[in-house]
Amino acid sequence: MGDSDSEGSDGEGGMGNVSRVIIRPPGVSGKAKRGQICFDAAFETGNLGKANLIGDFEYDLFLRPDTCNPRYRFWFNFTVDNVKQDQKVIFNLVNISKSRNLFNSGLTPLVKSSSRPKWQRLPKKHVFYYRSPHHQNHYVLSFVFCFDKEDDVYQFALAPPYSYSRLQSYLNVIENRQNQAEKKFTKSVLTKSLQNRNVDLITIDHVTGKLKTNRIDRSFIRVIVILCRSHANASPASFMCQGFLEFLLSSHNIAKILRENFVFKIVPMVNPDGVFLGNNRCNLIGQDMNRVWQVATEFSHPEIYAIKNMLREIDNSDSYQIDFVVDLHAHTSLHGCFIYGNTYEDVYRYERHLVFPRLFAGNAPDYAANNMIFNADEKKSGCARRFCCERLSDTVNAYTLEISMGGHYLKDGKTVAAYTEEGYYRCGRNLARTFLQYYRFINVLPVPLPTEVRQKKRRPRTHQSRSRSKTRYEVKPRPKTTRCYAPISYTNLSICYDSGGSSDEGGFSPTRAVAPGSSHFSGYRHYRRVASSTTIPSTSSQQHQQTHDQFALLRIKSGRFDLAHDPLLHDYCGKTKSQSPEKQTRFEVPVNVPPKPYLSIIDLNQLTRGSLKMKSASFED
Repeated sequence: MGDSDSEGSDGEGGMGNVSRVIIRPPGVSGKAKRGQICFDAAFETGNLGKANLIGDFEYDLFLRPDTCNPRYRFWFNFTVDNVKQDQKVIFNLVNISKSRNLFNSGLTPLVKSSSRPKWQRLPKKHVFYYRSPHHQNHYVLSFVFCFDKEDDVYQFALAPPYSYSRLQSYLNVIENRQNQAEKKFTKSVLTKSLQNRNVDLITIDHVTGKLKTNRIDRSFIRVIVILCRSHANASPASFMCQGFLEFLLSSHNIAKILRENFVFKIVPMVNPDGVFLGNNRCNLIGQDMNRVWQVATEFSHPEIYAIKNMLREIDNSDSYQIDFVVDLHAHTSLHGCFIYGNTYEDVYRYERHLVFPRLFAGNAPDYAANNMIFNADEKKSGCARRFCCERLSDTVNAYTLEISMGGHYLKDGKTVAAYTEEGYYRCGRNLARTFLQYYRFINVLPVPLPTEVRQKKRRPRTHQSRSRSKTRYEVKPRPKTTRCYAPISYTNLSICYDSGGSSDEGGFSPTRAVAPGSSHFSGYRHYRRVASSTTIPSTSSQQHQQTHDQFALLRIKSGRFDLAHDPLLHDYCGKTKSQSPEKQTRFEVPVNVPPKPYLSIIDLNQLTRGSLKMKSASFED
């Protein structure tokens, strides 16, 4: 049961919202007592259509749909007062139209009170989002709250509201704050809305030498257009736009460079009527302002019509060129900030179109690259980015910059940090920094030399540093020593060669020249091979077998090191010794014994190829 203390809920400020409605239990009348909650949404950006008491402390709340369009019901913003201290209630939002939203990912409503004006998120353990069989199986958002102060007025909202009046106050403040002799920007009224509200245009134009510009000589002035708040519920986009504007008007070096080289056209609120009325997406007549760009008229969509004329005028000018059209939005289903772009048949234009999002991702730590989309969907043909890329010049890069109503993922990829107003401001500042980085990347602005880069300020010395010892120890140079090769031991080598080798020389490695600095064994092996091929003919199989290296692995393993009876060593050693035939080593079956291992490069390909040849030959046999 409900009762109203004041009339006018259907007026311009209410448009169907509840206006000071006190909810009494059934059968109770008279003056409202403490604890009989009073709901109110008849204020700017407010939205609550109806409230019902269904239990001792449980209320069903119905959101008011957009004006002239019952399809959209998601934004809510209402106040509660006349509460009792420590009173606990359950609020059920029962007619949310969008089932896929951030409430599935942990988003919770915001709350503040008159004594605590800072917005705070409700704890997750007190918020529930589920299908309710008592409400035709629709999704219901339920949250529990305990009022701790009787005299406070509590306000609940989906996101921090940013009203039309707040924008006008902010623009008046920065306009009065700037120096009249050196104005950093000019504010003008682009057009009037259907309810006769101002559609403001902020122009920042400090570019020098404008009279010498000419498109033919490619000396035109580059223009950057920023649009914001096409949808009424996208209040985070207004905070982002304010952060961008504040940074651009500041005394920061990046802001000075941008103001001196580029012209900025900023429309901070495209849909002032929908924002004032507390709609979710639409304007006064129920039209989605980001789906009517191709059919906008002067009578039904004067805001979009005026912006289109401004863009065409700049695009057809011989002195100006539009480089960017960035439309700022808030997303209700995804986390982080990200960019929506277009696709083009021209490969070079498409590659140029991808540069800015990549640079922005490097400047924004909360950027969600997985949510980025580049498409040419026909359903989005009426949005700003699709209209600008199709109807304006090929040099225009049109984007939609989205920022979440909830939060962004941290580095671990699992934890979500909720956005605050400062977080939205920071995203706007990152956008301004990316513009400077982009124009330096395409060589429009010079890249500063390392000496011109501002050095980091060091912390001042607030205390005396720790005393250090003045004793210096002299570091003596290392003595020069001769390099010698480590001896190689062959006593424990147990290598089994199943095949007879892989070289074309009958099992030995290819003959190599003696490398400078090589060991005596490698030089001795080379000497024997040369001698066996030139001076000493093979007279018998025994002498042929004795041509093997005396330091071969087989003889080392058997322990026979008699070098004197080798006929090849007669000239090499200059001595001969007699040796009985019994002590001579005989090989009944020809065995290919590899040479002594030495440090050299082994041709693995040749070894493998030879082994395969021998195996294939054995298979053929």
